Amino acid sequence: MSKQRYNGALPNGDRGRRKSRFALYKRPKANGVKPSTVHVISTPQAGKAISCKGQHSISYTLSRNQTVVVEYTHDKDTDMFQVGRSTESPIDFVVTDTISGSQNNDEAQITQSTISRFACRIVCDRNEPYTARIFAAGFDSSKNIFLGEKAAKWKNPDGHMDGLTTNGVLVMHPRGGFTEESQPGVWREISVCGDVYTLRETRSAQQRGKLVESETNVLQDGSLIDLCGATLLWRTADGLFHTPTQKHIEALRQEINAARPQCPVGLNTLAFPSINRKEVVEEKQPWAYLSCGHVHGYHDWGHRSDTEANERECPMCRTVGPYVPLWLGCEAGFYVDAGPPTHAFTPCGHVCSEKSAKYWSQIPLPHGTHAFHAACPFCATQLVGEQNCIKLIFQGPVD
Repeated sequence: MSKQRYNGALPNGDRGRRKSRFALYKRPKANGVKPSTVHVISTPQAGKAISCKGQHSISYTLSRNQTVVVEYTHDKDTDMFQVGRSTESPIDFVVTDTISGSQNNDEAQITQSTISRFACRIVCDRNEPYTARIFAAGFDSSKNIFLGEKAAKWKNPDGHMDGLTTNGVLVMHPRGGFTEESQPGVWREISVCGDVYTLRETRSAQQRGKLVESETNVLQDGSLIDLCGATLLWRTADGLFHTPTQKHIEALRQEINAARPQCPVGLNTLAFPSINRKEVVEEKQPWAYLSCGHVHGYHDWGHRSDTEANERECPMCRTVGPYVPLWLGCEAGFYVDAGPPTHAFTPCGHVCSEKSAKYWSQIPLPHGTHAFHAACPFCATQLVGEQNCIKLIFQGPVD
């Protein structure tokens, strides 16, 4: 995300386990695990002896003299997929911090990532309906999850231990699924054992939120997973079956170009560049005034001494506002419907269908350690303006 960073691809392209999208397939052999034996240990040596047995385990350090170690055993009915910043082999999908499209490359240097090295694990049933559940924290190369003295942890009424990771794993399930009728849900925090809690007062506070017994850690089509530095969108196979494809988006691009929209002042024909040419602003590229939505070709007039550098006065209606190139949103998985590309996010200029634009415009995405704001799904730029998006006004050919 420079203004065009991401939008369907990572800045340096997809490489190995670091990609802009991941597909989960049934593994040839189950690798899931489930809790089995619980040990209460008073010496570090005893804890090391258990963790060296080659089994998965979660260690809860209660004090210098007491640690609870929960051993996990093989589960033939589930597959486990792990997500995190680490490039070590237990991580299936490597994620890095999302840089907002509004930042330039100099500002984009991440000094210290807030994404956990072993952030979360997704456990999928191997049998229908292939339910997927999310849990905070992932097992490291020693098959261990270690919650130190300072981590939020507790014993539940039924006796089993649980805890939260430093910056937490937040999940939001949309109301009404991921469809034209979708509405934002409520952000919750997921524990190491998969229980659902209200958010802590701040992202890394010691005190956990309240248990939400009526909700589960089962992922739904359109669920958002926030890892404090990157937000993932979960799509189900069935959901993607009803979602527009890359070919559909390309057909919409060709259709809008075939209508030969014109610059109302220069009278030159405008055309959205091909999806493969999404890095360079082209001569015929449509530009728009984001305060009014009028679409023009690029020109140099309209500067006013009393406005900011990228603000111009629209020659059609005299409205002053940002003047930016328009880019078609390329990641099909973000669309809630297959409607024509009629709306642009402000201030980045990514274009998609009306219902997709309005859906993402009202989603509060976690930002940093305690803020929430709506952002463009294609480039993560924080949205601004009354509606966070604008209806585009194209002028057809005069002949």
